[in-house]
Amino acid sequence: MERRINIPPLYYPFWLLLKGISLLPFPVLYLLSDFLFVLAYYVIGYRKKVVLQNMQNSFPEKGEQEIKDLAKAFYRQFMDVVVEIIKLASMRKSEMASRITFTNQQVLDDFVKRGTPAITMGSHSGNWEWILSAGAVKFDFPAEGIYKPLSNLFFEEFMLHIRSRLGARLIKMKDTMRDFIRNRKEPRVIAMLSDQTPPYGEIQYWTNFLNQETAFFVGAEKLSNSFKYPVLYLDVQRAQRGHYILTFETITDGQQDLSGLGVEYPVTEIFAQKLEATIRRNPANYLWTHKRWKHKRPQVAEQQ
Repeated sequence: MERRINIPPLYYPFWLLLKGISLLPFPVLYLLSDFLFVLAYYVIGYRKKVVLQNMQNSFPEKGEQEIKDLAKAFYRQFMDVVVEIIKLASMRKSEMASRITFTNQQVLDDFVKRGTPAITMGSHSGNWEWILSAGAVKFDFPAEGIYKPLSNLFFEEFMLHIRSRLGARLIKMKDTMRDFIRNRKEPRVIAMLSDQTPPYGEIQYWTNFLNQETAFFVGAEKLSNSFKYPVLYLDVQRAQRGHYILTFETITDGQQDLSGLGVEYPVTEIFAQKLEATIRRNPANYLWTHKRWKHKRPQVAEQQ
């Protein structure tokens, strides 16, 4: 049963507009994506300086034209993701199941069948919004995701609607520990997007990522350590428009001693390395519009 929508009447027309767009068939949606690409890249230049700067710093070995070509490829892919996210508002379970392929779901199944939750560390690679819904459709156990509420009421309600309507359960970030304690023995998978930038005062781990000193959240690792849950990296490949291939890679089974890696947060470090490999394989599939490197490591900042 779909959750009740709680928005003021003022927002109804916009809600109906997005719902109507979502009913369009994929070929028409991708024509819309092509138009949005021209608008975002050539007309508005949406965050183009941020995208180019992020790419230049991440791939210093690439020339100016290579970076421009990568940026253009990114904007094309990004607009596809935008219309695909809107499509979630009306997408059927069968359609979702046909467009997401888990190459080795058994890896996750084996952990969850032991009777305890498993944590997946994902990223803004490919279409990150489809993944949780795909899990809810394809897995024989609950698929749940941790999220940070949006400040805008309309978009908060819309995103909650599309993220949960195919059966996924959402957990507010501030409620994570309470939820883990309450449901510590429930077989399920908990998805965490782990490549976001922590607030400066909450940074606990820095590492070299894409040629830059980069801060990472360590919440997934701390939860794994506290509850002895396995952690899996989720690798995402874009096969073609509207089709994604997902592969699980075990980071820890929840019992391993990873102190031999010589870093304070080894699970987070392994995640960063695996994510970098995913990005380097196909840079255009990553989300480059965010100011991922807006914070500087203290000692690095002092040297500048």
